[in-house]
Amino acid sequence: MTTKERYAGIIKWFSANMPSPTTELNYRTPYELLVAVILSAQCTDKRVNIVTPPLFERFPTVDDMARSTVEEIFEYIKSVTFPNNKAKSLLGMANMLVDKYNGEVPSELDELVKIPGVGRKTANVILAVVYNKAAMAVDTHVFRVSNRIGLTKNSPNPLVTERTLVKNFPEELLPTAHHWLILHGRYVCTARKPNCLDCGIKDFCAYYKKNSAE
Repeated sequence: MTTKERYAGIIKWFSANMPSPTTELNYRTPYELLVAVILSAQCTDKRVNIVTPPLFERFPTVDDMARSTVEEIFEYIKSVTFPNNKAKSLLGMANMLVDKYNGEVPSELDELVKIPGVGRKTANVILAVVYNKAAMAVDTHVFRVSNRIGLTKNSPNPLVTERTLVKNFPEELLPTAHHWLILHGRYVCTARKPNCLDCGIKDFCAYYKKNSAE
């Protein structure tokens, strides 16, 4: 099977079976999504969605958060992973948005990655979800699934994976494909043991082909 055939088969299946995937993080504004994605680093979306309602009630706008302190923010997010660092990042993020971007979340990658707590993955989530740009955020699920099923071949790092996926998925599908791969990795192609029997794309999967033949 060629790479082109694998992508075509996977796109066809997901388009039919998961036509409108969305992030599982709860948010109402670009500011809220940015906060949620920062909090989600090495933490589950479920935990983040528990933490953010009281956090956003206390800090409904970025200006409100910018006027706070690391210590106060920490009290709202202490049940997530690395709360000390994330509290510092959230306060730094809020201050930068207020001071440099008039309280708005930037829509360019080069600007987003300047913000405290925002790496390339987080920036690409914002670009794809908020601005519907042709961006591919590579988290642990996307990285694992892409290598396992054969969308990438022994990719050494997330940046190489991102570039490969951007090259092979149609540009207009990149924001959607990001969610396809995350949700597939979260619920079907799981880290410890992929559920191949219930997988709709196994006919296009390099891992399944190899293991079913053994």
